[in-house]
Amino acid sequence: MHRDLHGLPLSSDSTEAVDAFDRAVMAYLKYRTDAGRHLAVALKADPEFVLGHVLRGYFNMLAYNKANVAGAAEALAEARKHAKRANNREAAHIEALAKWVEGDLERMLDIWEEIFARDPHDVLAFRLHHFNAFWLGRPDVMQVEVERVFPHWTSDLPGWGMMLSCRCFAHEEAGNYTLAEGAGRMAIDVDPGDLWGAHAVAHVLEMQGRRGEGIDWLRRLEPHWEGANNLKHHLYWHRAMYHLERREFDEVLKLYDKGFRDMSSPLTQAMPDMYIDVQNAASMLFRLERNGVNVGERWVELADKAEARIGDCLSAFTLPHWMMALSATGRTAAANRMIEAMRGFSRGNGTVERLVGRIALPLCEAVLANRQGRHADAVKLVRPIVGEMYLLGGSHAQQDVLEQLFLDSALKADSAGDARLMLERVAGRHPVAPARRVGYAEAAARYSH
Repeated sequence: MHRDLHGLPLSSDSTEAVDAFDRAVMAYLKYRTDAGRHLAVALKADPEFVLGHVLRGYFNMLAYNKANVAGAAEALAEARKHAKRANNREAAHIEALAKWVEGDLERMLDIWEEIFARDPHDVLAFRLHHFNAFWLGRPDVMQVEVERVFPHWTSDLPGWGMMLSCRCFAHEEAGNYTLAEGAGRMAIDVDPGDLWGAHAVAHVLEMQGRRGEGIDWLRRLEPHWEGANNLKHHLYWHRAMYHLERREFDEVLKLYDKGFRDMSSPLTQAMPDMYIDVQNAASMLFRLERNGVNVGERWVELADKAEARIGDCLSAFTLPHWMMALSATGRTAAANRMIEAMRGFSRGNGTVERLVGRIALPLCEAVLANRQGRHADAVKLVRPIVGEMYLLGGSHAQQDVLEQLFLDSALKADSAGDARLMLERVAGRHPVAPARRVGYAEAAARYSH
């Protein structure tokens, strides 16, 4: 029996398969596009490689695309077929994948926690847990678990930079900016091409209003992003966010067209409706329009993709972004079909089903109401869930667009109490005063007393 890069046993007798599997895992940790290619090599070398099949299932589920669930289920079936070869750790990974496919995300997270509690160097269990806890709006869990594992790691272990990056991001989302920034900069010292580290520090700089530093930080690191996957687009979005705050709207549009929504990019062409790309694009167009910027026909291609994804609710946080595109292009019938599909989906018992029914559904109805000029209706829909929107996942920087949706509706409905409610909420959580933030300055000036 072979062992992986961290000394953990793998149920494969093939050196080629194990080496390729290690490369696939490291490519995944580093957000590189060749992760799938390495995994294919591993499974070709050993078609009965249990954890290889599990990883294939994980990669399918990471797309948050309903069309990929069948591929994940097929990979799960292959892993189970060869489960007699599996050790206890691999068997636990099989069960975690099964729970993910079934939609039981609570048990899935528990299993991963159990795995890295026993084997703190299981980078796969830890990184998948970190990622999914984030998209379930649980920064407290991210913080607790990274601190539980961190003492077991040293700088000589492969993936040390990843651990520092995750520590940075978890603490940034928890508001511990000094600790976060130190860890993130250490990660970049280890590997300047660490996209999660670049991303995590970018969040610190965003939250502290250090816009010039943020632009310089990402520009300096950009040459190291060769071979990166869609997270690269998100880093361009972060750079655009700094320019947006400086009201440099032409630069924002340039980054939109040639950075995070570059329709000529092979990455975008390969995955034109990737959840993070859709979030980047729709949230930025919404913010630009709030600032009176003409975004031209940019909503149209997003709306086309939104129509094709009606009924796909696996990424709860993406749903309001799809609705922004449909409503911005006046596709009311499609918007209503999407709402009805969400209602049907929310009748299920899974973690995401409950989040969609309780939070994403009224948010999507509010997005439509806001675009149609029914601002009082939008306020009424969002007000009961203002304190729960974070459960859809997304960072403070990403959740901001939902907060701006509520504020925009409150301003246009002339609802002073609701506008003050949002101003007070963001002032209490965000280090930069509303008066110094482009999406809040007008409201702060109007309701400063």
